[in-house]
Amino acid sequence: MALQAIAFYLMAAATIASAIAVVSSRNPVHSVLFLIASFFSAAGLFVLLGAEFLAMLLVVVYVGAVAVLFLFVVMMLDVDFAELRQGFARYMPLGGLIAGGLAIEMVVVSTTVATHGAARLSEAPMASGSSGPGVTNAEAIGGVLYTDYVYLFQAAGMVLLVAMIGAIVLTLRHKPGVKRQVIMDQVLRTPESGMRMVSPKPGEGID
Repeated sequence: MALQAIAFYLMAAATIASAIAVVSSRNPVHSVLFLIASFFSAAGLFVLLGAEFLAMLLVVVYVGAVAVLFLFVVMMLDVDFAELRQGFARYMPLGGLIAGGLAIEMVVVSTTVATHGAARLSEAPMASGSSGPGVTNAEAIGGVLYTDYVYLFQAAGMVLLVAMIGAIVLTLRHKPGVKRQVIMDQVLRTPESGMRMVSPKPGEGID
């Protein structure tokens, strides 16, 4: 129990430190790397809480897809970050007000869950497809996702698909003098247009 508490405090401290470094780092690439570190630390916290499926989902989806996508977008887009930082001080009061409101909400929610959440969770009925005392964490979450919230789950997948297409469109560059593959021209190509029969003389090459 003592080792579990030590691991919890270490990973919680790493998560908080990484989150602070995300918003305080001047280099956007470093910010994305700190974001990946915070995701890994949060996944460790999920493992300690017994939610191994959520930990795996956090690593696979956010670290393996979203964070890497952010990293490639930041590295490939030619963004003037000095110009973006010019309005930072102007929006600081509004951002601080919103951050303070979110912090107060998190404190209220965590206090409510700590005092009443355990009793309500034990009395609440289980979702359809996840009944029984021997149901694992992955089975319970799968029962909720693919029975009660299947359409919302599919909508979340469509949002990720649109985000991926948007990142590809943003990073696509059309430079003059670069030969690009045209699929339609290749599909419609005939032997007459794609080949040329020549009869070179001995000892001579083909121009």
